[in-house]
Amino acid sequence: MSEAEDLVRLASADNFRDVAGPGHRAGDGTPLRTGVFYRSNELRLTDEDAASIAALGVSAIHDLRTGAEIEHRPGVDVPGATRHHVDVLGIPLEEITGLPDAEAGVALMERVYRGFVEEPATRDALGTLLTSLAEEGVHLFHCTAGKDRTGWTAALLLHVAGVADTVVLADYLLTNTRAAASRAATLRLIAETSGPEGAAIFEPVLLADADYLHTAYAAVEARYGTRERYLLDGLGLEPQVLDTLRTRLRG
Repeated sequence: MSEAEDLVRLASADNFRDVAGPGHRAGDGTPLRTGVFYRSNELRLTDEDAASIAALGVSAIHDLRTGAEIEHRPGVDVPGATRHHVDVLGIPLEEITGLPDAEAGVALMERVYRGFVEEPATRDALGTLLTSLAEEGVHLFHCTAGKDRTGWTAALLLHVAGVADTVVLADYLLTNTRAAASRAATLRLIAETSGPEGAAIFEPVLLADADYLHTAYAAVEARYGTRERYLLDGLGLEPQVLDTLRTRLRG
């Protein structure tokens, strides 16, 4: 682990990290600028971790969860940061308990990732989010696990910065390593109530999977042709927003 990445490890938010990674570079070799965008799972923080985020200068926190998720598990306020709610379609929780097998869990996750591209309300929300991220300040965005809604947003930002798809994928999959302990704890709880079979059915919902990301990319290609057209036409972003995001990300 690099020193830069170690600086943003939090005990109470295991998937908190800098979008620029420990040293991501654009395809032309330009290094990404750290300390501009952070990503995380839900902010149920200790006082020490809230202070650590404040010390990074975070001025805006964008919560991508639904209103029901926020009400059920509200986050901790971070000194100096203004909260913004941007409701991005996530995993339909009411469907999880009825999954018959792991294959159904995979199919559910693929539907979620296609929704990032195909659902108008979700595209509007993502457009609002990325437009807000282009504003001055240090931004943190998060959802519940920090892997799907947050993972897709981070993948888009890295694409805008010109990072190679192989690096984007590795960054996306890092969630599985960073959140391994909390994922294992969740699976243990499920196994206690539903047995090992129940845990196996639920596991695909807890993982970041390359196939999920590729499902979203395929939906982009089918509907818009390129990710640039998805950003401009699908999310309704102005070209100057993309230019600003690119400038903010590239060192």
